[in-house]
Amino acid sequence: MGMVAPLGLTVEENWQALLAGKSGVTRTRKFPAETFPTTFSAQVPPLDLSQYTDRASEFAHSGDNVRFAVAASRMAYDDSGLTPDSVAPERFGVYLGSGEGPADFYAFIRSLAAGLRDGAIDIGAYYRAGLKHYDIMNEWEQEPGRSSAHLARLYGALGPNYNTLTACAASTQAIGEAMMAIRRGDADAMLTGGTHTMIQPFGVMGFNLLTAIATEPREHPEKASCPFDSKRSGFVMGEGSSILVIEELEHALARGAKIHAELLGFGSSADAYRMTDIHPEGRGPVACLEAAMADAGISKDEIDYVNAHGTSTTENDKVETLSLKKFFGARAPQVPVSSIKGSMGHLIAAAGATELIACVLAIRDQVLPPTLNYEDPDEGLDLDYVPNKARPARVETCLSESFGFGGQNDALVVRRYRA
Repeated sequence: MGMVAPLGLTVEENWQALLAGKSGVTRTRKFPAETFPTTFSAQVPPLDLSQYTDRASEFAHSGDNVRFAVAASRMAYDDSGLTPDSVAPERFGVYLGSGEGPADFYAFIRSLAAGLRDGAIDIGAYYRAGLKHYDIMNEWEQEPGRSSAHLARLYGALGPNYNTLTACAASTQAIGEAMMAIRRGDADAMLTGGTHTMIQPFGVMGFNLLTAIATEPREHPEKASCPFDSKRSGFVMGEGSSILVIEELEHALARGAKIHAELLGFGSSADAYRMTDIHPEGRGPVACLEAAMADAGISKDEIDYVNAHGTSTTENDKVETLSLKKFFGARAPQVPVSSIKGSMGHLIAAAGATELIACVLAIRDQVLPPTLNYEDPDEGLDLDYVPNKARPARVETCLSESFGFGGQNDALVVRRYRA
């Protein structure tokens, strides 16, 4: 496993900060955001790519999506113990949930300004200005699929190579479908997970227009992400990358791999409802959870912990709670459910992979990460949200769920590896 996220530049840094109840939400540094309704975000600490690869100069034009993935993948690859000799290149693949870089918006603004004529755009003038201002390689390197292409090149992975951008469910879907590729016999091992940043003017402006991200409290941004709390008013934009190596069991055992956990099941569904709203009865999430359990082949009574999508938006947290009640039935109040987005914001396409790693570490350390900033219960939201403090617990099997704009729902079941 590998991770660069708002709480640190390694898996352990992020995990220990989560357990300590720390917040990665601060004033936005990546662009001048003082005039925006939202002035804070959860940003990755300064990253020196040369600490992760001796080919750092090759990524001079790359977007942060690529740079984050290069760093996280190096940690995951090293942690896995894989070598070029331990897996056949054509049996080693990549599947990421990856978003945009972002592009050079200042070049876009300069070019657009040069093309304005009495309130209209002179396309010819815009094009000529673009030739002057745009770095074409830089623009190409912001494209979402660049991350998976670069990882294949870095590790000599000649097998299946995919990228998905199903919004906030992307990396959960990528991991699930990477597992399916191994099951089908298409690969022996896959680098999978997610990478994304939308902390840029267009990203923040878009979500402000949708009223989807929090705008308060400006003076205490660490309090802004409060999943399942009555004061929740929107998510906090985060960024980062979490990458895992998943592998066919017999292949892993044959090379003496260190096995962190076992992926048991994957479920996916669509709400087929609205582009930005979950179906109010939770039909998509429930179908997804049921599919994941059927794929895992275990009883839902075996689930010890749920890592929730838990965005801190009014609608998500209400419908997600309803969905879990429908799914677990009378047992729902006894199942711990927490959201790490209270600590590190919403990593968008990278969120699901980050949360799956939190599940694996919960199993390893027998402790549940808390839901930060849970202070005022909301009517009907009455599950065990593990408020504010990490909790020792028996954890053998976890459920990690992700829901994305467009109605995409994905879930993974992970269990302690039983030799």
